[in-house]
Amino acid sequence: MSWYSILPPLIAILIVFWRKEVIMALLVAVASSEFLLALQGNGNTLFNTFINTIERVVSVASSPGNSRILIFSILIGALLAYIRESGGVAATVNVLMNKGVAKSKRQVGYLTMFSGIAVFIESNLSVLTAGILSRGLFDKFKMSRARLAYIIDSTSAPVCILILLNGWGAYILGLLGNYELSESAVSVLWGSIGYNFYAIITLLIVFYTISFDKVHGPLKKAEEQVEYQKTELQEEVTGTKARYMLVPLLTLIGSMVGFMYWSGNGDIASGSGSKSVLYATILACVVAYLLMVSSRQFTHHKLVDIGFKGMGELLPLVAIVLLSLTLGASLKDLGTGTFVAGLVGDYLPIYLVVPVLFVTGAVISFTTGTSWGTFAILIPIGVPLIQALGLPPSLVIAAILGGGVFGDHCSPISDTSAVSAIASGCDLLTHVKTQMPYALFAGGLTFVAYLVTSIIVL
Repeated sequence: MSWYSILPPLIAILIVFWRKEVIMALLVAVASSEFLLALQGNGNTLFNTFINTIERVVSVASSPGNSRILIFSILIGALLAYIRESGGVAATVNVLMNKGVAKSKRQVGYLTMFSGIAVFIESNLSVLTAGILSRGLFDKFKMSRARLAYIIDSTSAPVCILILLNGWGAYILGLLGNYELSESAVSVLWGSIGYNFYAIITLLIVFYTISFDKVHGPLKKAEEQVEYQKTELQEEVTGTKARYMLVPLLTLIGSMVGFMYWSGNGDIASGSGSKSVLYATILACVVAYLLMVSSRQFTHHKLVDIGFKGMGELLPLVAIVLLSLTLGASLKDLGTGTFVAGLVGDYLPIYLVVPVLFVTGAVISFTTGTSWGTFAILIPIGVPLIQALGLPPSLVIAAILGGGVFGDHCSPISDTSAVSAIASGCDLLTHVKTQMPYALFAGGLTFVAYLVTSIIVL
């Protein structure tokens, strides 16, 4: 693969930081990637670029898994609108404060973090549960949505990669199952937990942020500006009954677990995350609709209007999710990830192999916007290194997994970042800008940890 395969993601990132416009950046990046692919085919590059870009979007959108993600992202807008307009958000905030569960910023932060940890079965569900539950509380205590986005994003993926009884664990086991190792794939994966320094350090930093109510860098600036932001509780929605929020939310969580069990034929870890989160979101919307209709405060036509208004509010973010998936598919054909992985080289000192795999995973994830795609690229590279050099399997796999999550946390073209922004009601670029210093700090500490560990172990 050639060096120019790295150009499209670099173009996207440069436009994002230059023009502060994500959709345009993604469109240009997809078009440039398709141009390079057309150039390789020696065809009419301009015409092929135009046609292939359109067909790439259509192809990505027509994938069942991607379609489910897109529909779910739209329907979440309707669910959020229902629980907001019903007065459920304001009522839940009042109940939690009256019960003493959320009487301070610290308690609200702990509630957000631990609700995300509790729903470790699927990263999107973890983000949604914590985000939906805490939006109103963050507004009440004058905490920025950027802080909420940071907490839920920096909790969900690290927890899912540490508590592997979920789709993440099943996916990685599937990748490892193709290789003969001295230990079983399950043993290697479980052994990686203690070596997954990035996930552990990230969770500790989130805990520090909550415990000491300290924010730094761009996130501190966002906190200072929060008083000038319009929040849900300032939209003149009177609190009614907490059940209008809590019942749909519990339906979302409970049915998600049920659908994971069902789609996995009795094995939750083998269940389909995209199917389960879509079915659970639809069911939660139906429950919210029925609750509001039965209250006789809302008519069917009013609820249809509320639902479509909520969907409309999320269309820009849904477009970002679609284009992020499209760019990832295009870069896969261009070979961007394989090229970056190849930069690891064959002549590194043995104690640098693990730290460099971590950095390589971060770069691939950052430039492609996908941690799972990074795992698929790097595990086939990392396992032969384990076999040839006698490296500890769990240490190598942990570095690859941590690097994928690290790059995803920093990437403005990551669909996970977009979903976190959706769940928290935060602008995507604001979320990326405020989370990146924390992720870079954790990544730097992790690199040092892998370097020291490699020197000691190897």
